[in-house]
Amino acid sequence: MEETPIQQPRQRVVITGLGTISALGIGMEAFWPNLLAGRSGISKVTRFDPSEYKCQVAAEVHDFDVEDYMDRKDARRHDRYTHYAMAAARMALEDSQLQIGQVDKDRFGVIIGSGIGGLQTFQHQHQRLLEMGPNKVSPFTIPALIPNIASGMVAIEMGAKGPNFATVSACSSGSHAIGEAFSEIQAGKADIFMAGGAEAPIVSLAYGSFCAMKAMSTRCNHEPEKASCPFDQRRDGFIMGEGSGILVLEALEHAEARNARIYCELVGYGASADAYHITAPDPEAAGLNLCISNALSHAGMSPHEIDYINAHGTSTVYNDSTETHSIKKVFGDHAYNVAISSTKSMTGHLLGAAGGIEAAIVTKAIQTGKIPPTINYEVPDPSCDLNYVPNHSIERPVKAALSNNLGFGGQNATLVMKAF
Repeated sequence: MEETPIQQPRQRVVITGLGTISALGIGMEAFWPNLLAGRSGISKVTRFDPSEYKCQVAAEVHDFDVEDYMDRKDARRHDRYTHYAMAAARMALEDSQLQIGQVDKDRFGVIIGSGIGGLQTFQHQHQRLLEMGPNKVSPFTIPALIPNIASGMVAIEMGAKGPNFATVSACSSGSHAIGEAFSEIQAGKADIFMAGGAEAPIVSLAYGSFCAMKAMSTRCNHEPEKASCPFDQRRDGFIMGEGSGILVLEALEHAEARNARIYCELVGYGASADAYHITAPDPEAAGLNLCISNALSHAGMSPHEIDYINAHGTSTVYNDSTETHSIKKVFGDHAYNVAISSTKSMTGHLLGAAGGIEAAIVTKAIQTGKIPPTINYEVPDPSCDLNYVPNHSIERPVKAALSNNLGFGGQNATLVMKAF
């Protein structure tokens, strides 16, 4: 008779470090006050001439010097999305006060998601191929553009030899990366993870494609800061952003052993598919309902325990109404008590990096009791009738919160965090 394997208790997982790069600032010290103040990072596109494009605005990262974070030679060989990932990872490491020399490198993992990877490299090298021929294509083209190279580079830099891969699930990539890292630590397969997302999609090829599918806003090219208005009746599309959000996740025992500062605890993760359409969300929100419900179940929590939701909230017509419908379906009457905000109204939509930077926002909301607003909320939509923290941040205790992300392909991710 075979013996039944003894089930090991799941490891508790805490967040001990945050690193962010966005249009609202380099690092959390710059980013967080701007977010709470309701400042917009959206302005006229400067990376290329946008005059022929229907959407001409973006949330570009400014005042970023990659050589503050990478060797010049390495930086030249890599795409901007990897630059952002490396910078955010270094910031997160510094914030966590981890001493790399004292870490078991075999139990140190890295998972960094990206929806697209090195799109700037792809466009530039394809142009060289057409104009100058195959002998002028860089030998670093493939390593620079593949979506897993950011994760690999961070591991090389930090000597992290544990689980290492990339999640590629469009706008859910960053959340899936954090969720998978969380699961690895819970299962006892690692002590520490760098996890999150990075994206640098502000190139003409992406703009041409997104404009062609009529996914981006065109109503406020003359007033960029007002272009993204999630849950508002005037919304007509998302605004592209760029940057990175990386978190340090640790097993609780590991963090306590080194007397780490703990921001909050990561307690639940849900993933699901709509199985409906390549770009449009299921109007019945069945996939997202399942995702949120599974995340709460994984956390051992009820919907009534959630104080704040950082919504996917892209400022597209279908996404915002579908997400609102899902929240009401899962949370019932409590949906009207939960503070909900879409910080994409200020950061733009960072695509595969959205989940990383938004998980950092939820972490800070729990730590500080300050909830950032949804700006540009002026004309209520009857189909979006919840509390979206309109235009001004609020202060209230946040004991538990969740973050939603939805990706093209119908791929959903939800993370649940609570006060430690």
